[in-house]
Amino acid sequence: MSANPLQTSRTGPIQTEVTEISTEERLRRVAYAAIIFVGFVVLVVVLELAQSILAPLVLAMIVGLVFGPLVERIEAYGVPAWVSAMIAVVLLLLLIGLAITGFAVPLSDWMDRLPVIWTRVQNELANWKGLIETISSLQSQFSEITGGDPASMTVNVANGDTVKQVAFFAPSLAAQIILFLAGLFFFIATRHQMKYSILMRADSGPRRKALARMIVDIEKRLSSYMLSVSMINLGLAVAVSLAMWLIGVPSPMLWGLLAGVLNFIIYIGPAIMTAIMLAVGLSLHSQLALIIAPAAVYLFINFLEAQFVTPMVLGRIMTVNPFLIFLSLVGWIWLWGAAGGFIAVPMLLIGQIVLNHGDFIASGGGDRG
Repeated sequence: MSANPLQTSRTGPIQTEVTEISTEERLRRVAYAAIIFVGFVVLVVVLELAQSILAPLVLAMIVGLVFGPLVERIEAYGVPAWVSAMIAVVLLLLLIGLAITGFAVPLSDWMDRLPVIWTRVQNELANWKGLIETISSLQSQFSEITGGDPASMTVNVANGDTVKQVAFFAPSLAAQIILFLAGLFFFIATRHQMKYSILMRADSGPRRKALARMIVDIEKRLSSYMLSVSMINLGLAVAVSLAMWLIGVPSPMLWGLLAGVLNFIIYIGPAIMTAIMLAVGLSLHSQLALIIAPAAVYLFINFLEAQFVTPMVLGRIMTVNPFLIFLSLVGWIWLWGAAGGFIAVPMLLIGQIVLNHGDFIASGGGDRG
């Protein structure tokens, strides 16, 4: 019986020590999570405040990675890096110029139709007058319940000068375009030096090789993804153009090109395109079936592309949860607008590759089993 007090005295300190270690570990994890959260908040704030500088530069790096395989082939013939970078920039400008040319002429015709479209929209809204009056009466009743004055609930629309707004916005846009082109040129021209600098920071040969494999993996998968998406969107543009021509929609090539360009911004782009096709149908017809026909045809083609073509083509390149894609898209559009929508999926793909290689590099970069 005398062994029990001895056993209790020995186990007591052990239990206390275990409890103290557990508490310290718990506090350490909480502190670690707090640091991560604060760092994330700071990163978001920096990305938001430095949008005008960081957005074109990040976009330039994404496009530079896409042009990587093409530039490598050009340099294989002994072409200097700065010359291959200039070729990539000129090629990109030619593609943009070709797209603008395809949009310019038919788009100018539809700009003349904007007053007609707006008149038709107003007429349709007039048909919904009863519904709007019902909503207004509900708003008045809600205001009376909450103690507000319905008469004081006014909406003031400022009569801004469009010319002044364009004059204010144009220099900023021009500066971002120049920054993007300069960033693209210098990124492509100096990419070998940047790779060498990154690899030299590794403290061992195996880890350096693992880091090199990660960089190559990012370039290959990102270029494959962008090339595949471009081919898919080109096919979508052709299909939409043919479909609009068959159902008699004017300027079918314009709507095909627009569908292909907007499809680079997944989820959001098709929604915008559907609204545009509804406006086109509204400007051409008065019957409901004919009004929704262009949008319905586009949605059907987009459904086939999204459910069958894209998964079949991109299945081996990208295996990311669609919910993560949606979150990345929402986050980047919220931060950087249209540019964020374009880079959302590539940035998510880069993050996935870095995470896949991260533990491998941290462990010393041994050969994979």
